[in-house]
Amino acid sequence: MSVARDERQAPDRRALRRLQTIEEILELAEAVMTEHGVSGLSLSEVARRLGVQPPSLYKYFPSLGAVYEELFLRGQQRHLAAMRAAMQGRTGLDALHRGLDAGGRWALEHRALAQLLFWRPVPSFEPSPEGLAVSAEMIAVQRTALREAVSSGELGAAADSDEAIHLLSTLIAGVIGQAMANEPGVPWGAGRFSPVFPRLMALFAAAYPPG
Repeated sequence: MSVARDERQAPDRRALRRLQTIEEILELAEAVMTEHGVSGLSLSEVARRLGVQPPSLYKYFPSLGAVYEELFLRGQQRHLAAMRAAMQGRTGLDALHRGLDAGGRWALEHRALAQLLFWRPVPSFEPSPEGLAVSAEMIAVQRTALREAVSSGELGAAADSDEAIHLLSTLIAGVIGQAMANEPGVPWGAGRFSPVFPRLMALFAAAYPPG
């Protein structure tokens, strides 16, 4: 191999190694949050687990806030992807139920990230517009399903509203919050709380009767 070709490939290898290190940092950060609470995340603990000195992390993230921001963005993207996958090929209430069910399952499998996404465990952290845009997209997906449910006669016209979105978010956040607080480690679909989600969805539908 020529020296010139080797020099052209070297930056690619460095870039790959950088991406791998970033992924490792984020995985360790999520592990720390899971063990010590979302607000218990520290760059020094991540560096210790990575086997480097804390200043070395600043080559990848300029601050602890930047780590939170990346975790928030990726969490929103992955939560939305889980919802979309479950809703694929479905419409109306069926799509909505399946999407929220998948979102709840994802939340209990990624408890620390879910807290960062849907609660305010770090008062000093404010998500960037990029991260909030993904959250807005999630709401738009739910609103589309509500609109389909109204159009098909499953729900009354009032369900195509911000109020209905707020009611849905209250229902799913309540189930997730109760499960996290009272049954840590119990997966979605087991225990006392997540199994009642279908009944809550029935109550939601009853709040917006068709006709």
